[in-house]
Amino acid sequence: MSAQSPNTQSVKIVTADPSAIGLFGLAIVTLVASSQKLEFTTGLSYVIPWAIFLGAFAQLFAAIQDAKHNNTFGMTAFGAYAFFWFGMASSWLIKLGVFGPTLAEAVDPKQLGFVFLGYLIFTIFMTIGAVEANRVLLIIFVLIDFLFLGLTFD
Repeated sequence: MSAQSPNTQSVKIVTADPSAIGLFGLAIVTLVASSQKLEFTTGLSYVIPWAIFLGAFAQLFAAIQDAKHNNTFGMTAFGAYAFFWFGMASSWLIKLGVFGPTLAEAVDPKQLGFVFLGYLIFTIFMTIGAVEANRVLLIIFVLIDFLFLGLTFD
């Protein structure tokens, strides 16, 4: 009996680039949240669902898909900003008293300032990384730098 190699087939699964949905999630939720921050709109009730479902979940989806594409930069960026929006939505829920009056009364807005500072530092490093990618991505990260700069010192 001769040794034969097994007949195997390879299937390549091709998926679309998730960057578009990730960037869309970042852009739209930032627009909605900025409208409240700039006092064009009031309240947080309508901002929270957009932060959770478009800002957080869309970017988390993009991060997972970028991981499958072996795109460490995209996975890191989209994952970090997804968790930023989960954190922001949770912070707003605390501020609104959803988790009880004790947490709502203990809110210190300076703590969010430190979150924004941390994300500013992270985004500056991601901007440096984007220099090697393409011009559009670099411009997006420069704009995000200014966003977090404004949020940090607000």
